[in-house]
Amino acid sequence: MTALDVVPMLRLPSSWPLVVNATVAMAALAVIDLVAAYAAKEWVLHRASSMLALGVVSMVLLFWVYASALQFAELSVVTFGWIVLLQLGVLVLDQFKYGVNHPPRTWLVVAIMMAAQGYLVLGSTS
Repeated sequence: MTALDVVPMLRLPSSWPLVVNATVAMAALAVIDLVAAYAAKEWVLHRASSMLALGVVSMVLLFWVYASALQFAELSVVTFGWIVLLQLGVLVLDQFKYGVNHPPRTWLVVAIMMAAQGYLVLGSTS
């Protein structure tokens, strides 16, 4: 038994197709990372120690979920999808929580990246 065996890995049903497993992993990573981004922004604005703690816990959880996701999906697929979904979440958070207006070309780029992400996930064979 090694030190790494002490931390259990998350498991998704093996009966689920790769596309579903990868999508669940990407969405989970994006949500956890978005929570961490929100905590960081709030900590900078208000210096609330609860937000700092939330950010630290979120980052530890993010690492654990990321390591677990690599059991059933390729690194490049999971990472690209996670980042695209995170960026979409950050744009939406900025717009609705902090009042930042994004030009239409920003949303066009997001749509193109979402299409590329779909192509990458659906085209993955591992």
